[in-house]
Amino acid sequence: MHFTSEQRLDNGVLEREFTLGEIPGILWTPASASAPAPLILLGPPPLGLRKAYPRLAARARHVAADGFATATIELPGSGDRPRLPASEQARADLRRAVAAGEPVADEIIDAFILPLVDKAVPEWQAVLDALLSLPEIGGPVGYSGGVISIGTRLAVVEPRISAAVLFAGSFVPRAMFEEARQVTIPLHVLLQWDDEGNDRQAALDLFDAFGSKEKTLHANMGGHTGVPQFAGDAAGQFFTRHLK
Repeated sequence: MHFTSEQRLDNGVLEREFTLGEIPGILWTPASASAPAPLILLGPPPLGLRKAYPRLAARARHVAADGFATATIELPGSGDRPRLPASEQARADLRRAVAAGEPVADEIIDAFILPLVDKAVPEWQAVLDALLSLPEIGGPVGYSGGVISIGTRLAVVEPRISAAVLFAGSFVPRAMFEEARQVTIPLHVLLQWDDEGNDRQAALDLFDAFGSKEKTLHANMGGHTGVPQFAGDAAGQFFTRHLK
């Protein structure tokens, strides 16, 4: 892991950009800590870190007040990373269907989401290896964010993740429902009821499929970016219970 820049944010949080091979990312660590900090992996939307940065940095600053370090990465095919041609075509087909008010075919969802999951999850695991080797980072580890299928796969295959906050704001391939049944860690799922880019019923069905004994669905009215502050606070309390 190679750190390429660093700055102190207004609340003293240290923000460092890094690269691990071809994977760019950002690490935020609390202003002061007497012991290695527990870590939350912030799953970004597939928009590119530049566009998503304000939301991600706000979340990082918020949980840093509770002593958590956070990290995010640029997803495959996003930002300045090489494009994934099949996913790009599927993304365009998905946007056309949504704009026309038409159902999005399973084949389009599969072509858009599954290659992203297959590439992003091993990258997250490699980044986690590097982060946990830093003296200022300890365990346990949580995952927070979307794409929800990435969080689902990580919850199944990565034993170092102890709890997850999942954002139900992306289309879900049918194959992920079987993986969801294998999830056993505590879950806190955020759902925006009027999310224009989400299949609400599929999100509810996915929540039902999760095999976790402790799982909470926090649904609020509003569109994709309208998550109320108190919902974020509840997610922070969830991590405090399970990671401290």
